[in-house]
Amino acid sequence: MRLPRLLSALLLLGLVAPLHAQGQAPASPYTVVVPVTDTTEVQRDAAFATALGQVLERVAGGQDLRDKPGYDDALKGAPGLVQQFQYQRAGTGIVLQVNFDPGAVRRLVKQLGVPAAGVKPPVLVLVHGSDGQLLGKDALGPLAQAAAARGYTLAYPDPAAPPDPAAIARADPAALAQATGRYRTGLILVGRLEGGSAKWTLVSGGKPQPWSDQAVSTDALLADAGNALADQLGKQLNVIGASISTGTLWVGKVNSAQAYANLLALLRNDPTVREVSTLGADDQGFTLAVKATVPIAALAANLAAGGRVIQAAPHAGADAALQWLH
Repeated sequence: MRLPRLLSALLLLGLVAPLHAQGQAPASPYTVVVPVTDTTEVQRDAAFATALGQVLERVAGGQDLRDKPGYDDALKGAPGLVQQFQYQRAGTGIVLQVNFDPGAVRRLVKQLGVPAAGVKPPVLVLVHGSDGQLLGKDALGPLAQAAAARGYTLAYPDPAAPPDPAAIARADPAALAQATGRYRTGLILVGRLEGGSAKWTLVSGGKPQPWSDQAVSTDALLADAGNALADQLGKQLNVIGASISTGTLWVGKVNSAQAYANLLALLRNDPTVREVSTLGADDQGFTLAVKATVPIAALAANLAAGGRVIQAAPHAGADAALQWLH
């Protein structure tokens, strides 16, 4: 099914819109911006296919779907899933912003035989250049592009009051609670560029994972970081269960009735959770019985990625342990 010719003509003739003033990435997981060389139908359809590939991976929770039967045919049908598209100026070139139909995309993911995983939250990036200045979206383009190609989106801090990168890198609970509450994600990448090298720390659910890298250019360092964070998050968050898992989850520092209600809501709204009930409670926290389509440890990692809990030290009698943040 082709897009209405009238809509295409209006967009081609009018009217190329400027990019958002602050360069903010689209908030919806069903919206993608891809570069194009021209506004021809051939180029547009190719961009639709590229964009749909990114959206499918996001909605599948970061899983690589390229080897799934029917995947190539799905990309060929990308124009039929587009709700809206718009050309925008980007520097000396143009890009195409594509909005896909959420329901159609979810049905397509299901048809590809992918278990429900939920859309992963964005990765908050706190990257400083060699001069010590916090880098914004424009400077981090290669990192964003590499991450987007693997199904991950980025969030950018308020430059006037960014989180403390040192506190985040050491997983300070107070700093994490403040940052995750503000930016709605438990995935944070801290980086510092130093000429031809870089130091990185990915904090996922309160667990810091540092590494260093060297490359011939800043763009290469940033692109490498986008692929590295996707690799690490994929190992932690893209676990697919072969059957229903039953286990116990302990959550500490649930200090009010409202926090307890919010915790249960968080679990029951997770697409991988089938059942949850409370087994016991003490002054330290709650022990919950959970049935899920993924192993309990993988469920805990995915919950922590959302930023409302962080992973905690092992707790006696529990298969996984978390600490409530907010």
